[in-house]
Amino acid sequence: MGWRERWVRHGGRRRIRRVARDVFGYRDLRPGQAEAMAEVLLGRNALVVMPTGGGKSAVYQIPAQLLPGPTIVVSPLIALQRDQMLSINGRGGRAVVVNSARSDGDAALERIRAGHADYVFLAPEQLAKPDVVERLAAAGPALIAIDEAHCVSSWGHDFRPDYLRLGSVIDRLGRPPVLALTATASPLVRADIVEVLGLAGARQIIRGFDRPNLFLEVRQEVEEAAKRRAVLDEVAGRDGLGLVYTATRKDAEAYAEELAGTGRRVAAYHAGLKASLREEVHRRFLADELDVVVATSAFGMGIDKPDVRYVLHTAPPESPDAYYQEIGRAGRDGKPADAILFYRMEDLGLRRFFVAGRPDEARLLQLATLLREHGGAVAAARVRADLDLSHSKLTGLVNLLERAEAIEVTPGGELRYLRGGPAPQDAVVEALALDRSRRRMDDSRIDMMRSYAETSGCRRRFLLEYFGEPHPGACGTCDTCREAPAAPVPAPSAERGPFPLHSEVVHGLWGAGTVMSTEQDRITVLFPEAGYKALSLEAVQRDGLLTLAGPGA
Repeated sequence: MGWRERWVRHGGRRRIRRVARDVFGYRDLRPGQAEAMAEVLLGRNALVVMPTGGGKSAVYQIPAQLLPGPTIVVSPLIALQRDQMLSINGRGGRAVVVNSARSDGDAALERIRAGHADYVFLAPEQLAKPDVVERLAAAGPALIAIDEAHCVSSWGHDFRPDYLRLGSVIDRLGRPPVLALTATASPLVRADIVEVLGLAGARQIIRGFDRPNLFLEVRQEVEEAAKRRAVLDEVAGRDGLGLVYTATRKDAEAYAEELAGTGRRVAAYHAGLKASLREEVHRRFLADELDVVVATSAFGMGIDKPDVRYVLHTAPPESPDAYYQEIGRAGRDGKPADAILFYRMEDLGLRRFFVAGRPDEARLLQLATLLREHGGAVAAARVRADLDLSHSKLTGLVNLLERAEAIEVTPGGELRYLRGGPAPQDAVVEALALDRSRRRMDDSRIDMMRSYAETSGCRRRFLLEYFGEPHPGACGTCDTCREAPAAPVPAPSAERGPFPLHSEVVHGLWGAGTVMSTEQDRITVLFPEAGYKALSLEAVQRDGLLTLAGPGA
């Protein structure tokens, strides 16, 4: 047993609890928190999935007080970074922020290097800058926390291309312990996080996805006009703070305008608004100056507002991942809250349109050819200028060509064609094939939203099993359970049935897959190449569509 193991076993956990109590005012730690903290104090990596409001921030803030060196926190939103910094500094801590909205970035980095700050909050875009990484590496970071880690995954609902660079950034920072933190991550997303960040062997601490205080409901409408009227009537008749999510910016503004006519204090929020206006909506929301915010998915990540009483969706999001993240903003105080999806099957067509976009084949070939002909490393800024590409557009193309094993990003952030790599034309063919696989997966997740909206079974069970968490029987707090007979037939358990939950199966066309959920009449299987497939249990058994794989098959 090494010194770290002895330290944690003989007093380390007491020190964790003392810091939690004396510095942060926590009387008790929640399930999973102490285990995750012990992992990083032992010098090991951890992927932590805790429900919204489960105390993920404490998992890195407390060990940071016990480690000899600064903690780097990668956080996707400027507002979230600021709030976390103020929270730490309000407790007498020493935290700084480095982002594009602040002019004191150099001073903040110097404070970290000089040992005058214990935490630094950055967006992944800041870590794409070689000079920032070099200065942080010189400070000898003791811990890296990746907040909202589902953004790492190309299958995640808030995917950010710059998150894919974090694995190499962690290497350049000396590979200190890494904490990947998120509230929602399906098994597919968790596997992606581990691969992208280089966390093979990391302990995965999964502390449940269930939010039992949320009442889940779907209201089906046939006509768009009837649906809009139903949404407006629902909000007008409710008390308390609410969020209304729309699929488009145009709808966000239209719903907000109509709700304002009912006397509600309402504001629209979407990425097309000026930054100053978005900041003002955020401030008013936190200050209880609004009754409802009508927004696209751009609003809400990282906002810790405990008293949101309802979240309504005017159309289904692109995946259960996105839906669960968004409804998780209701009822963080543990009191009852409602999550209602207003559903028309036709609305799924818009989501399919959004995910159907393809990479620019000509641009991919231009980029691959330019780098191949250059013969060495070339600055990303020069490539952007030569090809007239935005930062985000270039990053997306680079990620595809990297996955096609044609190019690499050097430790200094330059781009280089791999020696012995495929010809540019072949690299583009492989990159497009990888993108088609991604789109198949995205399309299948839209199918899962349809299955959620149209299921006759327990909605909570559907969502939890999508995230890999068994939930036998009926929950009693969703519309289908409420309307079910007094003694509903219990759902198959994880151990029973021809294809148990999480069992490995093989399909003749789609290959190997994992059983993600089981219902009375169908099962859902996740195939790595084909995505999620909901299959009729009767057809599966009648036609022998699936066979069990592995031991005991």
